[in-house]
Amino acid sequence: MLGGVDNKLFLMSLAGFPVVFFLILILIWTSARGKSVVMRTPRAGLDSEYGTLVAVAKPTNHIEGEVLRQKLIAVGIKATLTQTKEGPRIFVFPEEESAARAHLKSFA
Repeated sequence: MLGGVDNKLFLMSLAGFPVVFFLILILIWTSARGKSVVMRTPRAGLDSEYGTLVAVAKPTNHIEGEVLRQKLIAVGIKATLTQTKEGPRIFVFPEEESAARAHLKSFA
């Protein structure tokens, strides 16, 4: 008690400042350029820009590519259909490459 006055209301009114300061820090952190937690817009790349994935098929359009991908999935091979700069491609993991190529030849 300062000067004989109850300071409870005064101290309670200051309690909101740390909360607002914390919210400002969260806002600055989430909107920082280059560190956003929001996914970037995907961009098409070359066949070699997809990490460890290997391109096993070059379908002429996405419909044909999806049919081939579904056939690979039906035999237990994980496959991804992606639009690259050269057109649609079906990618698989390197350890499944030979099996995927063999199954794709049998489908043709």
